[in-house]
Amino acid sequence: MPKQPAIPGLRDAMKKKVTRREMFLMEMDAVVPWTRLLALIAPHYPKVGPKGGRPPMPLETMLRIYFLQSWYALSDPMAEESLYDSEAMRRFAGIELGDDRIPDETTILNFRHLLEKHQLTEKLFAEVNAYLADKGVALRSGTLVDATIIDAPSSTKNKAKARDPEMSSTKKGNDWYFGMKAHVGVDADSGIVHSLETTTAKTHDSQIWDELLHGKETSVWADKGYVHAGREAAFTKDGDTFWGVMRKAPKGGELDELDEQINRIIAKVRAKVEHPFRILKRQFGHVKTRYRGLAKNRAHLFTLFALGNLFLMRRRLAT
Repeated sequence: MPKQPAIPGLRDAMKKKVTRREMFLMEMDAVVPWTRLLALIAPHYPKVGPKGGRPPMPLETMLRIYFLQSWYALSDPMAEESLYDSEAMRRFAGIELGDDRIPDETTILNFRHLLEKHQLTEKLFAEVNAYLADKGVALRSGTLVDATIIDAPSSTKNKAKARDPEMSSTKKGNDWYFGMKAHVGVDADSGIVHSLETTTAKTHDSQIWDELLHGKETSVWADKGYVHAGREAAFTKDGDTFWGVMRKAPKGGELDELDEQINRIIAKVRAKVEHPFRILKRQFGHVKTRYRGLAKNRAHLFTLFALGNLFLMRRRLAT
């Protein structure tokens, strides 16, 4: 006689092992400032009209699903599928299979479009950083500046039969890349991203600078691509600031020993700027643009870096 399957809730309660996914979702659930973020979105979220009608999905459920999409690099259809497949994801979203309706891919897409339309992801990013500041993670005196390339699909096997016209190509070393860039300003002390700008891939890193500084820096740190005599002179004119941009050898020459030593010090400090990029690409799996066009991908990046800041600070916030 076949074994009677356990009741889902009872089977979950009898589990002896907590999976890595469950542990991750529990950690993030504890550090996301849900009340503050929901308050930002609520004024724009649809409500039941005076004539009644089918009520919208609960706002918190939709925001949780949106974050699941970001953490696991899920398309709208895959987000719907995953909610049916994963008990851990349903539990995080507050959905009980059989008792609650699971939003379909169109509902999930419409929620993302709502955030994009009202530029709410940028506000979520700012609110997360304000929350971190309230928890003692304040911006200090130094900013690390850097950029990373986000690849875009180069295939023309799509409905438009063309590559994304808002993306562009650039050469890095001996390799060519097609896509966009995320330019970030990172706090030298905590490692959190405090500013973000996006461009096509062909935009040189050094063209985005002032937008990435909060204005109270006593030190700035960057690689050789940001060498700029005018900026250096303006930043160091008062004599109490440090220009931590990697020294560049003169054309046809070599760096002297002092500049070599300074570069080694700078390299150790600016290594922290790689941490948010690692979280974005390795932890959250965001190695390619998900949407066509810069605006949608820009909105997505604000969410990813906001969640990345929370992930980076999760141990500190838990104490």
